Amino acid sequence: MYVYDQYDQTIVDQRVEQYRDQTRRYLAGKVPEAEFRPLRLQNGLYIQRLAPMLRIAVPYGMLSSRQLRKLAVISREFDKGYAHISTRQNVQLNWPRIEEVPDILAELASVQMHAIQTSGNCIRNTTTDQYAGVATDELEDPRPWCEIIRQWSTLHPEFAFLPRKFKIAVCGSSQDRAAIHAHDIGIELLANASGEVGFRILAGGGLGRTPVIGSIVCDWLEKKHLLTYLEAILRVYNLNGRRDNKYKARIKILVKAMGVDAFREAVEQEWALVKDGPTTLTEAEMMRAKSFFTEPAYVAFDDATARAGLAEKCGADPIFGNWVKRNTVDHRVSGYRIVNLSLKATGFAPGDITDTQLELVADLADQYSFGECRTTHQQNMVLADVQMEQLYPLWQQLQKAGLATPNHGYLTDMICCPGGDYCSLANAKSIPVAEAIQARFDDLDYLYDLGPIELNISGCMNACGHHHIGHIGILGVDKKGEEFYQVCLGGSQAKDASIGKILGPSFSQDDMPSVIDKLLSTYLDLREGEEIFLETYRRVGIEPFKERVYEKAD
Repeated sequence: MYVYDQYDQTIVDQRVEQYRDQTRRYLAGKVPEAEFRPLRLQNGLYIQRLAPMLRIAVPYGMLSSRQLRKLAVISREFDKGYAHISTRQNVQLNWPRIEEVPDILAELASVQMHAIQTSGNCIRNTTTDQYAGVATDELEDPRPWCEIIRQWSTLHPEFAFLPRKFKIAVCGSSQDRAAIHAHDIGIELLANASGEVGFRILAGGGLGRTPVIGSIVCDWLEKKHLLTYLEAILRVYNLNGRRDNKYKARIKILVKAMGVDAFREAVEQEWALVKDGPTTLTEAEMMRAKSFFTEPAYVAFDDATARAGLAEKCGADPIFGNWVKRNTVDHRVSGYRIVNLSLKATGFAPGDITDTQLELVADLADQYSFGECRTTHQQNMVLADVQMEQLYPLWQQLQKAGLATPNHGYLTDMICCPGGDYCSLANAKSIPVAEAIQARFDDLDYLYDLGPIELNISGCMNACGHHHIGHIGILGVDKKGEEFYQVCLGGSQAKDASIGKILGPSFSQDDMPSVIDKLLSTYLDLREGEEIFLETYRRVGIEPFKERVYEKAD
């Protein structure tokens, strides 16, 4: 993972002291609220329903064990003993005190972390596949490109005050685990007809009030031109994006208004001004970025022997075997598995992790996975490099800590924003709905019979829970001062990306478990063979689900 040099550390340390002085002057009444607001947002601090919220940057989801331990200490000493993993792979604290935020930022800086550009109308954290570098379906590791984009975009003066927030994701595998079609810019590594690896660039994707699937603006881009082409897109957006209406300020609105062909032409014209300029990537710079993501000291294993040993252990302990089947993934190196740590235990808010769990994960990362851990878009965590022969002792420790729920990819492994319990923008609570669904569908055998289902919950149209691209999406809405929930079906964040369709009129909170039950029963009645929920929905359409959910009782 990337390691700060002296310039990085100096910049972050200076930023902490700058914000400390801004906070001191604000609390002394010398900086008005209107002037302080953009300053705190630039340092990741929001004012939520009950308390401030601090969003901490986790570049492309990578954390060292040292950083995990620091997050544990911060959550214990400055918050309420837990943290929350967001869908941008960042970490959020829900209860910091405004006057203590500079101290938190100083603690973060001591382990090469910060909260810069985690909010505000700027380029946010660049995200990618949580299995980057170890996935079996990977063409090329996308993390060096995320790091290049991060270094280019952080504190970039031209892009510090964009019309609206801006999000970029990079995918380097045949499966899209980074949801690139739902981003302002999506970047896919792919090979051209000659076998040379470059980029396909999408623009204008996004969720929120107007969900849109991104459009291809460049079919194939040579690697050295990545930053100049991104700069051209950002310039077109900065010059033409609307600033008079925040609901129409995202780049997706601009692309739609111009039409993708006209937008592409405008980008090409702007690119002609910067192509081959100072930000053209040299081979040396590309190799420098790649040098931070070197292969760890893997032990050489015979694949057949390692798999046979694991199969024997799974057979001896079926509960362990089930966890291996559900929560671990093939690794590109023989004798290793990728391990998903579930933050979706029944009765706990999805994505939350306690200070003691953070410290345990740090210890486990040191013991089993080269001192590194990853956060995921699905609000879980990953140990990416675990030897097969060490899975059993790892599982035993995860079980004791409540981090081994074998539901990865199933209904209760849901994405859920903090909702009305915390967020001042939310129309309705999200967490109680998630907990009710978890409780209703806690039979693992039933979950496995259902197969993979992505259930996403958002508390408002800002769609922080990505409800539009869930197989089943739930949106909190305000109905004459009361909380109700709208359901949509058929969304997908994969390469066959789609936006879900609204089922019909909204439901009360108490009705939601029964509504989900009816949807699932309909699916089980209609599916053919081994179809997953999304496949059945795409074959039969929304009407059978609508009829079952809204049918009148006799």
